[in-house]
Amino acid sequence: MMKFRFRRQGADPQREKLKQELFAFNKTVEHGFPNQPSALAFDPELRIMAIGTRSGAVKIYGAPGVEFTGLHRDAATVTQMHFLPGQGRLLTLLDDSSLHLWEIVHHNGCAHLEEALSFQLPSRPGFDGASTSSSLTRVTVVLLLAAGDIAALGTEGGSIYFLDVTTLALLERQTLSPDEILRSVPDDYRCGKALGPVESLQGHLRDPTKILIGYSRGLLVIWNQAAQCVDHVFLGNQQLESLCWGRNSGTIISSHSDGSYAIWPMNTGSSPTLQPSVATVPYGPFPCKAINKILWRNCESGGHFIIFSGGMPRASYGDRHCVSVLRAETLVTLDFTSRIIDFFTVHSTRPEDEFDDPQALAVLLEEELVVLDLQTPGWPSVPAPYLAPLHSSAITCSAHVANVPAKLWARIVSAGEQQSPQPISSASNWPITGGRNLAQEPSQRGLLLTGHEDGTVRFWDASGVALRPLYKLSTAGLFQTDCEHADSLAQAAEDDWPPFRKVGCFDPYSDDPRLGVQKVALCKYTAQMVVAGTAGQVLVLELNDVPTEQAVSVASVDLLQDREGFTWKGHERLSPRAGPLPWPAGFQPRVLVQCLPPAAVTAVTLHAEWSLVAFGTSHGFGLFDYQRKSPVLARCTLHPNDSLAMEGPLSRVKSLKKSLRQSFRRIRKSRVSGKKRIANANSKLQEANAQLAEQACPHDIEMTPVQRRIEPRSADDSLSGVVRCLYFADTFLRDAHHGPTMWAGTNSGSVFAYALEVPAAVAGGEKRPERAVEAVLGKEVQLMHRAPVVAIAVLDGRGRPLPEPYEASRDLAQAPDMQGGHAVLIASEEQFKVFTLPKVSAKTKFKLTAHEGCRVRKVALATFASVACEDYAETCLACLTNLGDVHVFSVPGLRPQVHYSCIRKEDISGIASCVFTRHGQGFYLISPSEFERFSLSARNITEPLCSLDISWPRDATRARVQESPKLSQANGNPSIILAPQSCDRSPDLAHKGADTPEPPESTLSPMSIDSATSADTTLDTTGDVTVEDVKDFLGSSEESERNLRNLTEDEAHTCTILIK
Repeated sequence: MMKFRFRRQGADPQREKLKQELFAFNKTVEHGFPNQPSALAFDPELRIMAIGTRSGAVKIYGAPGVEFTGLHRDAATVTQMHFLPGQGRLLTLLDDSSLHLWEIVHHNGCAHLEEALSFQLPSRPGFDGASTSSSLTRVTVVLLLAAGDIAALGTEGGSIYFLDVTTLALLERQTLSPDEILRSVPDDYRCGKALGPVESLQGHLRDPTKILIGYSRGLLVIWNQAAQCVDHVFLGNQQLESLCWGRNSGTIISSHSDGSYAIWPMNTGSSPTLQPSVATVPYGPFPCKAINKILWRNCESGGHFIIFSGGMPRASYGDRHCVSVLRAETLVTLDFTSRIIDFFTVHSTRPEDEFDDPQALAVLLEEELVVLDLQTPGWPSVPAPYLAPLHSSAITCSAHVANVPAKLWARIVSAGEQQSPQPISSASNWPITGGRNLAQEPSQRGLLLTGHEDGTVRFWDASGVALRPLYKLSTAGLFQTDCEHADSLAQAAEDDWPPFRKVGCFDPYSDDPRLGVQKVALCKYTAQMVVAGTAGQVLVLELNDVPTEQAVSVASVDLLQDREGFTWKGHERLSPRAGPLPWPAGFQPRVLVQCLPPAAVTAVTLHAEWSLVAFGTSHGFGLFDYQRKSPVLARCTLHPNDSLAMEGPLSRVKSLKKSLRQSFRRIRKSRVSGKKRIANANSKLQEANAQLAEQACPHDIEMTPVQRRIEPRSADDSLSGVVRCLYFADTFLRDAHHGPTMWAGTNSGSVFAYALEVPAAVAGGEKRPERAVEAVLGKEVQLMHRAPVVAIAVLDGRGRPLPEPYEASRDLAQAPDMQGGHAVLIASEEQFKVFTLPKVSAKTKFKLTAHEGCRVRKVALATFASVACEDYAETCLACLTNLGDVHVFSVPGLRPQVHYSCIRKEDISGIASCVFTRHGQGFYLISPSEFERFSLSARNITEPLCSLDISWPRDATRARVQESPKLSQANGNPSIILAPQSCDRSPDLAHKGADTPEPPESTLSPMSIDSATSADTTLDTTGDVTVEDVKDFLGSSEESERNLRNLTEDEAHTCTILIK
């Protein structure tokens, strides 16, 4: 059938200007822990920390909200980083031996990180009088001399080059070759062996002309840069790993590959030192792994700290990731769950101070950052205000709650503080406090909830740039698992030596995969929430400020409804514990609803005002009254061919034979679908629409194919009964009378609408009477193409979404218009469609798949406030497609407004993890440990706005040799935009919190907004107007026929108007 459309109308300048004031796409900040960190640096003067990654990213952190991000042009691993103290400049070394100088510069009061210079060490033959290959000139270690203007580069070949940091240019005739060092070494030590690569370079704190050099063979040399001679030689014979110079410069500490460390005294004589004063293997006598890094810090109170990584007994604990802290007779072996990247201590670095007096120890691991307070007895961990590992257990779902009431926020924070093992005062001991956050304090608070594989739900403060952990809810304590027995055996088998101490919260191993959280829902006004899991468990919880001990009511809901021919082949249900159980302060379970079969919960919704919770799986959906603790409804949505639904996510019983048979069956059906149509009640209507389109088509209309042909999906497809969305609404399902309703959408394009009889609460009371809730099937809609239903929302008479429970009754939101006719917006994977209520007749639609060739993955209704007028806002529909594009449509007109490329289409996990907020922002995972935050709103933007007090040397001012790179990271694959960064907004106005108060919408009617058609708007005017199969179960049969007849006339009339 020919498809056609009107000629595009000209762009409306007023509407285009309005769209610029409402919509703007920005990727603003990355929350969480950097993926695959590879290097660490700390500036003790500015109190800022830098982390480099394998992808070439550089991230600098200070006080909460102070963040700077940069990206190298080459996606190479950052191997080392060094701050120029107090200057806000950072020197990075990549694994290709290139050096890069970064600078924190200020524009209009805001600081940004920019790359200033880069340098590649030459590897041509004959360089500096020696024949060198690229492998021998590979840089192994970098040292910034105390003055900060010269860097020493140790290489694989044993040579040391000197670099002018201000220009990144080599200093001529200052290269130190290993041959020159060997002249100062006794003949019997040379014995024909090379010194090996330069393993360590250390500067003298009080004498910047002296450099301590350590070679891989074990030789230690003190080089006098001013006199160009060797001051002293230490003849070590064990392979060297790292060096540390004591503060008084009278002691040198070296660590070695055999798990030992040695202390070398500084002799005044010129003869070489043959033996260290102390040489010990701390975890001997059996063979040990290498001590990769060692630090020596002295204290005014007496004694000293020796901190080192590695050195564990190779046979018994060689797989452990440990940092040992030794002071006097106290030894603690910090046991981490991921690989150690680097560590540093926060201590005094002023030359005039006699003691180090370390305050804190920061350890960068592959999956988290751990900071220990060294001034508090027991050396407790300091809770991190940011950089918390989001993936301490794998994230399985997420949700955002905007405009959280202050009372609920304080209760959640209090519950989280009671979970902390150390006093909250230790939070003030966070040592990385550099810079100033210039962003305004958000007027409203936003919560980000993440569900995890281990059955926990974590609450995060998502109001600003720093994603701060608030509270952790664990559901595993309600169920019996085998993990307790395994833990007791592990503890019994562990000896007292080495003195291990578990540190950190990263735990990638789940005790039972059935505990995984699939869906969460929170009512911010009643502090009630629902947590649904992998084994069909649905938990209703309520916030309690004090610990209690109580039993949890358990109820089961059979979603198969005794349907024959189905046998569950998946995992078993979780067994709940019996009797009263202790629950800490926080969210405590009240009711456990177990779905049967115990399949993963695919949809859940909560209505606290009605005390109802709805849940759905791959078998059907149920409705539960958690006030009376009794089920209200159970509906099976299985098709007779839904065999996969009975296997479960953890089962692999589908045979190759069955898979091939289903594939050939689909091919046959697709071949005949265009020739043969199944007779149904709407066939005559379709023929009439086709004839009408052919007759009414004028010859002067531009005939252009604007839609792709979309084949209807087969009802026999597996998993067609999966419930994709659930929704509660107070709307019109019966004629002229509104009341509570529940809506359910499935994978096969079916929508079920139930009218609910909920006893009304007594005036002034919070709880409703104890009478039973009744549910009656009111409507059943079958979408023509059987595309999965992604979301359902009811719009009031003004075309606005209905408020959340308690918002209208407590005057927290504008009351919905219950006088005019309501409409229901049904979003499927292929199209959006608005139906009038209660007749359920099609009103407006937009076929996204036919127009754009993509499918809908995520949908949300969001409010977009204008940057030009504080009182103007529009409610729009935001959707994310399987191509990673974000589209925004007007509501209820469904006219396209803007669309942006957001996520790479290859990143399926990033698209699946996306969550929208109510104010036009969104989050999605760019790695297992990082959320990328983006904004679709021109007004609500959460981005770093900060400054740093830096002091550059006088000669630091120079012209840039290249433009600064700006990080534009799209789902883990950063791309470079060669543009200088600038701050074009004043700091006090640029930052608007994620949850700013929602301004009232304009008095402009929705129809007038929709009537403004821009150049990119295409009317969905085609000849193949389809009508959904709508069944009305509330009216009489005559009334149903009359509604169907009205529906037919309305569709035909609409089609006639559109075509003409």
